[in-house]
Amino acid sequence: MKKRNTTIFCFVLIALLSLHFNCKKKGGGNTPNPEPQGATINWWLTRGNLTALLQKQNPIVFAGGNPSTPLIIDVDSTQRYQTIDGFGFTLTEGSAYLINKLSITERAALLQELFGKGENDISINYLRLGIGATDLSTKVYTYNDLPNGQTDVPLANFSLGQDEVDVIPVLKQILAINPNIKIMATPWTAPVWMKDNGNSVGGSLLPQYYSVYAQYFVKYIQQMQAKGITIHAITPQNEPLHGGNNPSMVMTAVQQLDFIKNHLGPAFQSAGITTKIVVYDHNCDRPDYPMTILSDATARQYVDGSAFHLYAGDITALETVHNAHPDKNLYFTEQWTGASGSFEGDLKWHIRNVVIGSLRNWSKVALNWNLANDGLYDPHTPGGCDQCKGAITLNGGVLRNVGYYIIGHASKFVPQGSVRISSNNVGNLYSVAFVTPAGNKVLILLNDGSNNVNFSIRYKGQSAGTSIPGNSVVTYVW
Repeated sequence: MKKRNTTIFCFVLIALLSLHFNCKKKGGGNTPNPEPQGATINWWLTRGNLTALLQKQNPIVFAGGNPSTPLIIDVDSTQRYQTIDGFGFTLTEGSAYLINKLSITERAALLQELFGKGENDISINYLRLGIGATDLSTKVYTYNDLPNGQTDVPLANFSLGQDEVDVIPVLKQILAINPNIKIMATPWTAPVWMKDNGNSVGGSLLPQYYSVYAQYFVKYIQQMQAKGITIHAITPQNEPLHGGNNPSMVMTAVQQLDFIKNHLGPAFQSAGITTKIVVYDHNCDRPDYPMTILSDATARQYVDGSAFHLYAGDITALETVHNAHPDKNLYFTEQWTGASGSFEGDLKWHIRNVVIGSLRNWSKVALNWNLANDGLYDPHTPGGCDQCKGAITLNGGVLRNVGYYIIGHASKFVPQGSVRISSNNVGNLYSVAFVTPAGNKVLILLNDGSNNVNFSIRYKGQSAGTSIPGNSVVTYVW
């Protein structure tokens, strides 16, 4: 009897083990599962004619393996590229000033909508800050402003004072909503006493102050950290080849190379600062600038990657830099929408270039420019941009502008840690796709033409037929 029971037990154990390994083979490991027939695809639509604005539509389903249309967008999650850090805007001091003027209730509701993760929120997950004033600040300032003729090499007068009025309070409210938001910071100018022209506009950093300016960055990062604000990355200079803004400062590639290699990098290392150093932060017409720095064996050890804008050049410059230095990251950090632009034109251009274009060319982030302004495109500095349109206009209420929807189509659905996966462009349809940390697939699709297009989404052997209106962008999630 004992022998018989032992035999039965062995048979049952073998059967259970066989069942376990068969299930594991079907559902785990690296073997892709077919997408189940009938799986639901949710989708949100924005039309260039404003008749739908990030509006959820009736879901579609995967319904068999044969596409019902000749146009096919293939999504392949086995081909993986860069990890995504996020999507957002620059929280200028001017933006913070306007947001802070709202009532407590209005401010809480707006920040929740912008940075929260609720059904009606757009979940911005990346911000850029000015280190001191940008040209969209209420005034020109740095953290070490002195009377003419004075210097402060020990930085004894360093103070975040102006940012403590609006920027830091608003940031703390944002961090209470999303503690994991990532922040990049960049200066528009050094304190004028460090510059060769003694002016907030143009000029260059005097070589004798390179080490002092490196300590200026160290103090900024440390003092922000003391206030509970982690700066994840900095760039040494916003638009270093443009000296005509107020404020601004010129920093050539050779100068930035020297500054990072011999001053900023060693200063961060000595202070135990892990904030990433990202070079360049200017237009796509000069990929030679970041590559000059990345080609230096000593400087590159301090550098995480390169940042770009697209006021000149082509977005494929990012891939040029990636191919030359595939171990270094890429960031798309600024693109404005202007007072004279049309909703439809800006929506299509920015989705095609800033969102889809930068990400298909290896960027980890996609940022538009200013978060907020008023109805007169204020605040801005004397000589600063007077036509820059924020993502929102605060003028007795909240007006959601085209930038809100450009970024919202990505930030709402693609959290930090998502990975870009393969998708194709076909005809007037431009796409970028991701898999999220939760395993959702996200496809952002632009119809750059004026006509409705019928097409199929194909994924893991299943397809779903659908259509996209002309001059529209859609985000699909399954």
